[in-house]
Amino acid sequence: MSFGSSSTGSGSRTARRTFEFGRTYVVRPKAKHQATIVWLHGLGDKGSSWSQILEALPLPNIKWICPTAPTRPVALFGGFPCTAWFDVGDISEDAPDDLEGLDAAAAHVANLLSTEPADIKIGVGGFSMGASTALYSATCCVLGKYGNGNPYPINLSAIVGLSGWLPCSRTLRNRVEGSQEAMRRAAYLPILLCHGLGDDVVAYKHGEKSAQTLTSAGFRNLTFRTYNGLGHYTIPEETDEVCNWLSARLALDGSRS
Repeated sequence: MSFGSSSTGSGSRTARRTFEFGRTYVVRPKAKHQATIVWLHGLGDKGSSWSQILEALPLPNIKWICPTAPTRPVALFGGFPCTAWFDVGDISEDAPDDLEGLDAAAAHVANLLSTEPADIKIGVGGFSMGASTALYSATCCVLGKYGNGNPYPINLSAIVGLSGWLPCSRTLRNRVEGSQEAMRRAAYLPILLCHGLGDDVVAYKHGEKSAQTLTSAGFRNLTFRTYNGLGHYTIPEETDEVCNWLSARLALDGSRS
């Protein structure tokens, strides 16, 4: 599936980019379907890598949708092309944000979730750059619109971010505090952030700062977990935390269903 600027309403013809998303992998629920979560991989990866991990989790009531990001030139790699949800030149709060890429990725996620039944709870999670895209989707949901001003069409019930960072963090608090409805949504939306102290790709300080920024912007239903010695990967202790948190926040029947 491709998204040009027309899908999210961005910019002029000269600025238009088309994003060709790769293959989407789906893990069907093994019991009663209660929730659907789009899970987003990290930079240079693909959806199949995480679909295999998620299929093994003891969460039989969740349907997992694992898309693959577009292949595009990435400034962080000197313009070398790889799968990426958006362009990034530096992982820090001061780096410029690729709003067009972020909007296209968030729109792709929303589109994947838009056909789920009304009684199914929906969420977004991810690892590294995928976690950043999940957090961007959370801010779009709370604000009710994408960065370009177009309406955000779905209501999210849970956000999970592993080893990631928060895009557009410098302006978030002012944007949320400018709307009573956004403040209400921010206070309600459950978010789980996990980060390893030994992460040498997305430094722990970026995860910690992201959690602080979200909390100060009014995201009060936020849990931040730290793992000693964990690098830029996941471990059973972390995935156990994700399972327990999702089961509780989404009121899932769990393995007893």
